[in-house]
Amino acid sequence: MGFTEDIVKLSEQVRKRFDQVVGEEATKMALIVPFLSALGYDVYDPSEVMPEYVADFATRRAGQFEKVDYALAINGTKVMLVEAKARGQKAEAHDGQLSKYFNALLTTKVAIVTNGIEYRFFTDLRDKNVMDKEPFFTFNILEYDSKDIDNLKFFHRDNFEVTAITNHAEEMVYVKGMTQLLGNLLRSPSEEFVRFLVTELGTVAPSYEIKGRITGKIVDKFKPIVKKSIQGSLVELMTRSLTPVIDQPVEPPIDIDNGEVDIQADPQEPKVVTTAEEIEAFEKIKAITQTSTSYNYQLQYKDTVSYFGINLVGKSTWWFLRLYLSSQKKSFITRLSVGEVKSLALNFEVQEVSASLGDAASKVIISSVSDFEKLTSLILRCYEVEAAKHQAFTPDVIRMEKSA
Repeated sequence: MGFTEDIVKLSEQVRKRFDQVVGEEATKMALIVPFLSALGYDVYDPSEVMPEYVADFATRRAGQFEKVDYALAINGTKVMLVEAKARGQKAEAHDGQLSKYFNALLTTKVAIVTNGIEYRFFTDLRDKNVMDKEPFFTFNILEYDSKDIDNLKFFHRDNFEVTAITNHAEEMVYVKGMTQLLGNLLRSPSEEFVRFLVTELGTVAPSYEIKGRITGKIVDKFKPIVKKSIQGSLVELMTRSLTPVIDQPVEPPIDIDNGEVDIQADPQEPKVVTTAEEIEAFEKIKAITQTSTSYNYQLQYKDTVSYFGINLVGKSTWWFLRLYLSSQKKSFITRLSVGEVKSLALNFEVQEVSASLGDAASKVIISSVSDFEKLTSLILRCYEVEAAKHQAFTPDVIRMEKSA
């Protein structure tokens, strides 16, 4: 199943059982843990989902160390904290230990407060390493739409990237604020807004220009005119179906991870260390793709906290493999169907994955990077399928097709 289907299924389960859930512990087991699992975290791995997490800096309160209900880690790096409330309670941070942990754990940029139904996501947009008082995103497992699913995908384990989440959170907050501001102005135009419009009338046509100083009397005269104009403009926009013009697609920037531009990294962001094992895997995969008789794309890698991606040069969205080479378990995901992968990966365990971004479809479990030498046909197939998608859109300086 895909990620959306996983959430739909979980929503149905929660709807059936939530009336029977009483107390915080029952909320955790029946509602919250399944949600974390749907986000791709291994709830049975205590190094990835850490219940009752106590940090080294924790202090005692009423004889017990302060703790958070869950800390979520990816490859040993703690990335999210979760505070649980009993079903029926408000999903609010009533005490200070969540923000204290968030502020002290510099690699943790997301905190969640939840009652098993509503999930409120916090970060540090206002002050660096200080948890915001208001959430930037709220997800209700019983009431959501497609936009909520798209937002939730950012927190899936396979796609967790701090920079992307921070940028998206900032955009969500400002879009919400701008929407409210524009809504207020359109419903009840302020004096400053009316004055601005009156001043700009002359730019439409010289005959519209208001001569002299814009006095309060003139502003009062134009307020009802502005309201009618706003209503007329909105009706015209809808009737003339101008939405496609307004929502012109924006060309995504080319993502060149190994380019010449030196971007100064934030020392407090989770540090991504590219290991020798990942480089070895990249070289093996590159050697396999060079045997293709149809394509000769250059490859590049993108190393993140959660995965090591391999893509065609130019855009990280043109990926064909994502490797997970942690010390405890090793695997990689592809964009091919489970059936096709099974036919090319005999004697390997193949699983269907819940794709949250990038239409991933299958996961292959491996024991070491040496296994890539046994999976030559599969790797070559993944590479050529992705290359075929972009054949007509890639300049010759990046792609050189070989003659058959």
